[in-house]
Amino acid sequence: MKDPDNELVVVAEADWTPAIPSTGPNRLAELTTMWLSRQRSVHTRTAYRRDLWQWGDWCAATGRNPLTARAADLDAWIVEQRATGARGKPAAESTIARRLSAVASWYDYLIVNTGADPEPLITHNPTQAAARPRIDPDDSSTVGLARSEADRLLTQARADSLTSHALILLLLVAGLRVGSAIDAQIEDLGTDRGHRVLNLTVKGGRRRRVPLPPALSHTIDEMLAERGSPEQGPLFVTPSGLGIYELYVHRLIRRLARRAGLAAAGALSPHSLRHTAITEILDATGGDLRRAQDFAGHADPRTTRRYDRRRDQLDNHGAYLLAGRFGDTEPG
Repeated sequence: MKDPDNELVVVAEADWTPAIPSTGPNRLAELTTMWLSRQRSVHTRTAYRRDLWQWGDWCAATGRNPLTARAADLDAWIVEQRATGARGKPAAESTIARRLSAVASWYDYLIVNTGADPEPLITHNPTQAAARPRIDPDDSSTVGLARSEADRLLTQARADSLTSHALILLLLVAGLRVGSAIDAQIEDLGTDRGHRVLNLTVKGGRRRRVPLPPALSHTIDEMLAERGSPEQGPLFVTPSGLGIYELYVHRLIRRLARRAGLAAAGALSPHSLRHTAITEILDATGGDLRRAQDFAGHADPRTTRRYDRRRDQLDNHGAYLLAGRFGDTEPG
């Protein structure tokens, strides 16, 4: 299954199945399209589409039919992801769990909408019996930045372009998810009680008003002035004038990180900057979880607590205490 145009998916029967039940030649495509459309966030739709495509591609490559798949087939897919992932390297357990969750949602939707038909597309959800990964709530594969590393990244962003500087600064100062930055429009800029603000669409399709401190506001104004002060359109654009997209931001961060000489440059992602921002808030407020939760826009305080626990695990790890006891020992 391919998705070259990054448009809303329409699943072709030939991509997956040798024979579709006689409920209608486009039933699977229609239901899959509606399943994606009902997701409020465009980024959730993109993620679900990508995860479903990977399951479909794997089924096609291994001669399986997703509509007759069993739990053992999902288990085989999980095993392969742990071995080679989607790009030749093992996938993180959290990534595997997310993909299974998306596929499970798709199966549930097909069952609800065709289970009572004379010839249903599918009557069982094979993900229910699959061996889903168990995720450690305190663990995260996201790599954060130390304060000095974030400063070096910003220095390189400033040298790269006004757009790079404004984008990286916004991600670090506001702790945004990359999807919110990508969706931001010039028309979303405004004021509220003397604050310069950016009205964003955040996770779940909700709208959230984010204040722009003077330094960040000035940087954004400089960026827009360089583009002729447009009054509408994407807030951030590529050098060719198109709206930025997630892969563009991902590559930009790693390119700037390599220039900055950051050791973890190859492992950084847009979420690394959000991770860094939330950790900085926790440090600056003495671990004030409520304030960090409000800053991050987490609906569940347990999500914020995860950042705090991981921060403590590294900063206060016992290895640093024992290094004073054993670290100075001369080799025999």
